Amino acid sequence: MAPSKQKQWLVQGKQKGFDELVFQDAPVPKAGDYEVVVKLHGASLNYRDLIIPRGLYPFPLDLPVVAASDGSGEVVEVGAKVTKWKKGSKVVTLFNQGHQYGAMTAAASKTGLGGVLDGTLRQYGVFNENGLVPMPKNLEYVEAATLTCAALTSWNALYGLKPILPGQTVLVQGTGGVSLFALQFAKANGAKVIATTSSAEKGKKLKQLGADHVINYKEDQNWGETARKLTPDEVGVDHIIEVGGAGTMTQSLKAVRFEGVISLIGFLGGAKPQDSILEALNRVCTLRGVYVGSREQMEAMVAAIEANNIHPVVDNKIFSLEQAKDAYEYMWAKKHFGKIGIKIE
Repeated sequence: MAPSKQKQWLVQGKQKGFDELVFQDAPVPKAGDYEVVVKLHGASLNYRDLIIPRGLYPFPLDLPVVAASDGSGEVVEVGAKVTKWKKGSKVVTLFNQGHQYGAMTAAASKTGLGGVLDGTLRQYGVFNENGLVPMPKNLEYVEAATLTCAALTSWNALYGLKPILPGQTVLVQGTGGVSLFALQFAKANGAKVIATTSSAEKGKKLKQLGADHVINYKEDQNWGETARKLTPDEVGVDHIIEVGGAGTMTQSLKAVRFEGVISLIGFLGGAKPQDSILEALNRVCTLRGVYVGSREQMEAMVAAIEANNIHPVVDNKIFSLEQAKDAYEYMWAKKHFGKIGIKIE
């Protein structure tokens, strides 16, 4: 049985940055007929979590809200009509609780954990039985907690529209969670990976993770053309994981092949486009916005993680629940490599 009280982090508003985060006592929620109570053991942060209290997040919000979307844990209470889980089941949260299968809908976009619905920076959470997926058997809790947003976004980018094939080429930008998951998923399927980074040290780590080519974008500002030349017959890249936005799109357009896909994930380099959308016609490519993914996709991803024994790249510094605000600062300062892990006691 769960206790009656717990600790949690609440995002109160979007005016004061990380000062909007409040660590507080709160009641442990009760499970309805189709819900389960999960004792959370791990959580993880995304760039999205950082920009919500800064007023920069473009998707629906309902503040105040318990922070963060990513979590893993153990089912401790089961509603009377639940059929998917039992006490002791190990689970991972689904980002958009209403996105069960098929295409994203406007209604499903209003069901995001840590934005509209209470999230995972707490000791206990209540979730609809369809808002969880089985935790991969090869991962521990903090590793599994990184899958909800970044991993599923990468999976959707590579498999959601035009599934990646062995021998194709994928371009990933930087060393954030989405890019590193895309690198791992692409290599597991026999693809070649070109990675960009700003430092030789990070370049070595990317090579260790399996990147076939690494380009330092600070030393090579025309890295899009360089990436194209690294592909067979210099035809261009099949899949590009675009996280930089305005700062990188010009080079992504130079790198992409005819009928290639540029998956728009983020806007770390700015949100105001410097390129005309008509470039998609000139380059004969698809520009696709990706908003995480469905439960159906996440279950397929979990199966692939188990089959290939993929382990998420988690930063060496693990935070406690009490230190979650420090984790926000650490990530904002770009001190991390891979995902930020939070262990919940």
